[in-house]
Parts: sequence; C-alpha cells; structure tokens
Amino acid sequence: MQNKKLDKNREYFKTFLATQKLRLTNQRQIIFDEFMKYDSHIDIDKLYAITKEIDNNIGLATIYRTIKLLIEAGIVREVHFGDGKSYYEAIMGKTHHDHLICVVCGKNIEFNDPDLEELQEQIAAKYKFKLTNHYMNLFGVCEKCRSIGKG
Repeated sequence: MQNKKLDKNREYFKTFLATQKLRLTNQRQIIFDEFMKYDSHIDIDKLYAITKEIDNNIGLATIYRTIKLLIEAGIVREVHFGDGKSYYEAIMGKTHHDHLICVVCGKNIEFNDPDLEELQEQIAAKYKFKLTNHYMNLFGVCEKCRSIGKG
C-alpha cells in the first residue's frame, strides 16, 4: 500500500481508537502496518507470524483484539472461503469486489461486475431495502481442477 494511503488509514484508525478511549500503541501500530502491507487475504496465524518477527512480545490475543477494532472501524472485513478458517482483508480505500472460490484447491478470484452490482441495488429497491454493505462468495470448481478430473 502506498505510504500516503497507509498514513491516512493509520490516522483514521488512530482517530477511531480515540473515540473508543483507546490509543494506537506500538503493538497495534505494528499489527496495523503489517496487515495493511499484506496485499491479499490473511488469516490470524499468518499475521501473528509476521508481527512476531518484528516484536516478539505481541501476543495472539493482541492480534485478535486489534483485528476486531479494525473491523469495527470499517477498515477491515472478515471473509470465509469454505475451509473453516477466517480470513481478513482491508476494505478501506479499496474497490469493492466479490469472490469466486474453488472448493477443491482453494483458488480465490476477486472480481467486480458493475451489472451484478446494479442488479443487487435493484433487488434491494424492489424490497424497499437500503443496502449498507455486502460481500458475495461464489463457490465452485476452477478450470484447472476440472481439467484434472477433480470436479
């Protein structure tokens, strides 16, 4: 992530923390910075391993609490890809996208389809429903897995 955007998002998080009567501790900043540098979906174990290399005193509970705060701040969202694990991705300052997930190999394709987004808005309007957020995961079998007879 570009430094300006990282700084802006960090300031937003710092302001959010202040509204919760919390502060951006050194450990929270390390977790935030490393999470935002990671350009993909990340699970807690991976984030823990990355941050532990920087500060050996960061505990797993601190990772969980910080991720929870990032979700509450609207910077991060939790996603599930059908393997029983929770993954996290940055959403602040990023273009909305949905996911195609292969149930065989776990391949994850991010996509955005304006026609699909418009259809979702139309469906919401039809039912007099105001959308505030959504994410969609479509599960199936990728071309590679089908070609080797796994699906």
